[in-house]
Amino acid sequence: MIPPRNVVVLFFGQVIFLTGTVTLVTLGGIVGSQIAPDPALATLPLSLMVVGTAAGTVPAALLMQRIGRRAAFLGAAGLGFSGAVIAGAGLGSSSFAGFTAGAALVGVTLAFSAQFRFAAAESVPPDRVGWAVSIILVGSIGGAILGPEIVARSPGFNPEQPYQGAMYALAAVYVVGAAVLLGFRNVAADRAEGEALPPRPLPSVVAQPRFLVAMAAAVVGQGAMVFVMTATPLSMHVVDGYSIEETARVVQAHVVAMYLPSLVSAPLLARLGTTRLMAVGALTMGATVAIGLAGREIMHYWWGMVLLGVGWNFLFIGGTTQLVSTYRASERFRAQAVNDFGVFGMSAVASLLAGTLLHSFGWHTVLWTIAPALAGMLLLALIGHRSGMRQAVSPE
Repeated sequence: MIPPRNVVVLFFGQVIFLTGTVTLVTLGGIVGSQIAPDPALATLPLSLMVVGTAAGTVPAALLMQRIGRRAAFLGAAGLGFSGAVIAGAGLGSSSFAGFTAGAALVGVTLAFSAQFRFAAAESVPPDRVGWAVSIILVGSIGGAILGPEIVARSPGFNPEQPYQGAMYALAAVYVVGAAVLLGFRNVAADRAEGEALPPRPLPSVVAQPRFLVAMAAAVVGQGAMVFVMTATPLSMHVVDGYSIEETARVVQAHVVAMYLPSLVSAPLLARLGTTRLMAVGALTMGATVAIGLAGREIMHYWWGMVLLGVGWNFLFIGGTTQLVSTYRASERFRAQAVNDFGVFGMSAVASLLAGTLLHSFGWHTVLWTIAPALAGMLLLALIGHRSGMRQAVSPE
C-alpha cells in the first residue's frame, strides 16, 4: 500500500523534529553539568524542555482546531528555529539561563509534533490507523541517527564552544522541516468518521475505561522512558566517566530502539490487540530495571536503554491506537489535548526529578523508582484484555 501524501510528509517532519529532541536529550544534562550554578540543576534544560511540551499541548491542539494543522505545524518549525538559535547564543556566552530558555522553546514545538501521529491517523481509513502511526514513529529513526551525529561532530565546528555548532546546525534543520511541512494538506472535516455526531461532554469521553487505559499506557511509557533517559547521559558521562562519544552512542541506540520496532508494531497489533501489546511493552521496560541493577558497564547501559525504547514503542503505539477509537471526530482535538497533557505533564515531572534523584541517591534508585508504575501498567493491560478492551470499536 502506497502511503497517502500526508503520511509521507509527516514521516519526514518526524525526522526533523526528533533530530531536535535527540540533540537536546544528548547534550542537555552534559551542558548543564558544565555551566549550571548547582550540580543538582544539571538536567534543568531537559526538564524545562519537557515542561515546555506539557505547557504547549492544550494550546497546540486548540490552535490546530482554529487555524488548521498545516499552519500550526509551520509555526512550530519557526519556534524550533528560534529555540535552537537562543540556545546556541546561550552557549556562546556560557549562559545557563539562555541555553535553558532555548531548550524550553524547542520543547514547546514538540507539543505540535506530538500531533503528527493523530494527523496521520486522520489521513487514513480507520482500519489503517495502527499502520499510519507506526510509519510516523519509524520516521523518528532518522532523528535518532542525525541528532547524535550532530552532537558528535559539533566540536569540529568551533573547538572553543564545542556544542554551540550543534545548536546552529539544529536551527538549519528546522528550516528544512518548514519546507517539508509545506506539503501537508489539512483533512476536510466532513471526511472524518462521525463528524456529524455532536461532541459529548469532555468528562464523559475521558471517563471511558478504554480511554483511561489507553492514556495510562502512554503516560506510564513516556514518563518512565523520560525519567531513565534523562538520567542516563549524566550517569554515564559525569558519574561513571564514559566519553561523550560512548554516551552519545548509547542514547542513539536507545532512540533507534524506540522507533525501529514500529516496522513490526502494526502486524503485532493486529495479532495481539492493543492491551496485550501494552502488556508486552510494560514487561520489556521492566527488563531495563533488571539489567541496570546488574551492573554499570557500557553493555548494561546499552541493553537497558535498548529495551527501554522497545517497551516504550509497544506501550505508545498500543495506547495511541486504542485512544483514537474512543472519541468522535468532533471531540478529537479536546480528547487529544487531554491525553497529551497527561503524557507530557508526567514527562515533565519525571525529567525534573531525574537529575536530583540521581545526584542525591544514585543510579539504582532511579531504576527502582519506575518499577511500581510498570507493574501497575501491566496489571491494567491484563485487566483491560480480560474485559474485552482489545477490540477497537468506534465510539457510539
